[in-house]
Amino acid sequence: MARASKGATETPTDPLDAMLARLKLGAIRDQLDSLLDEAARSNLSARETLILLCEREIARKDHRRIEMALKLAHFPAVKELQGFDFEAQPSIDPKQIRDLAASRWIANGENVLLLGPPGVGKTHLAVALGREAILAGYSVQFTTAMALVAGLAKAYAEKRLDEKLLALSKAKLLVVDLGEVESYVEFRNQYKVYSGRRPAGTQSGAPRIGQPIKLGSSSRKDEH
Repeated sequence: MARASKGATETPTDPLDAMLARLKLGAIRDQLDSLLDEAARSNLSARETLILLCEREIARKDHRRIEMALKLAHFPAVKELQGFDFEAQPSIDPKQIRDLAASRWIANGENVLLLGPPGVGKTHLAVALGREAILAGYSVQFTTAMALVAGLAKAYAEKRLDEKLLALSKAKLLVVDLGEVESYVEFRNQYKVYSGRRPAGTQSGAPRIGQPIKLGSSSRKDEH
């Protein structure tokens, strides 16, 4: 019976490389030589070098977390607050939107309701605020009101409503685009028919809304 030689089957392993792999420190492992060179060129101390390595690892993990969270959110398009035309909507206070972007209202279990006719930027702001929530570390899911109610009705008919509600509750922030639904009240009533409870994120019989944000008319056709 033929046997492979030991040298042919085993490859010497760098202990540090193996430890970094075991600790799942991929960024440090992939960039170790260049990071150490950078630290040497900058005359960094051992402590400062360790800080540099940790910063690069955290940056890699944050980037991947955000990238994955954006995919899971199922946003209809990429929208950012920087791209919103506040001049076209003078009724909106940019300071209020920046305050909402800090996502404190999510931690407080509050809702934000964007009011206005079609084409004034409600979806743009909703998606942009959802993106800011992801950057802040929250999980987010986007859906339309019609899709949400239809999904609940289907789950109810298939006797798996609890499973559906559990799936919806996993996201810290649920962004619901009313779309063709006539009003928030109509959507809330339809939601209650199937959910048997108030919408996620509310703390009392009626949703807690810090302050509804009203958007006026606009000639823009690319936003909803």
